[in-house]
Amino acid sequence: MSFKELPEFQKEIKRLSKKYKSLPDDLQQFCDVASINPLGNSKHFNVITQKEVLYIIKARLFCRYLKGSSLRVIYAYFEESQQIEFIELYFKGEKENEDRKRIESYLNNF
Repeated sequence: MSFKELPEFQKEIKRLSKKYKSLPDDLQQFCDVASINPLGNSKHFNVITQKEVLYIIKARLFCRYLKGSSLRVIYAYFEESQQIEFIELYFKGEKENEDRKRIESYLNNF
């Protein structure tokens, strides 16, 4: 499984990593889980959009630094090429829902 990040996602991870020191390790653990079961296997994963070649998935990213609260990660999973591309990362306390415009823009550019 290969992983990519959109530039916006890289900015968000950089910003949030300053606040939540365990985030890089937590994201690596998430990648390990997602590489085994990219569509998820519990209520913590939700397929937002399904196209012919990709799935847009919203999942909880547990951060040890937050102790109970969690971050949300939005990613695209390409089943055929076994690739995950991270689209958005946000803290549930700061933002209620995902950025729909960013997801639509991503799908339009795809």
